Amino acid sequence: MSTIPTNSPSQSSAASARQRSAIIVAACTILGAVAQILIKVGMSPDHLSPSAKGLVPLVLALVTDVPLVAGYACYGLFTIAMVLALREGELSKLFPIIALTYVWVTLLSYWLLKDTPNWHKNAGIATIVLGVAILGQGGERQGGERK
Repeated sequence: MSTIPTNSPSQSSAASARQRSAIIVAACTILGAVAQILIKVGMSPDHLSPSAKGLVPLVLALVTDVPLVAGYACYGLFTIAMVLALREGELSKLFPIIALTYVWVTLLSYWLLKDTPNWHKNAGIATIVLGVAILGQGGERQGGERK
């Protein structure tokens, strides 16, 4: 009689689905960061036409602003992917991963928007990454119970 636990195919399949969910959510963090950067670019005074005075010209300027529309399209994809990920994964393990979006936004802002790094921002990034790593170490579901 073996004392080595074996995973049934259904347990293995569930673990695989949870891992896939975590990967989707991680990809969502990048998608969410890209969305935020695109929206920032689309709404910048240099980009949005200053001649858009009045409601109709403003609405036309907004709906024809490619970075702005692309940013909101990325948020739409983010939402769809999150729904798919949350179907199979544990919310308590997946939701902290979303905090990585702040990390990517900050790093992309340094690189693309020439934001000025400082130790407060960098300490915040380190804290988020550490927090996500700690929260990710929680127990897995096994027959509805936590380890």
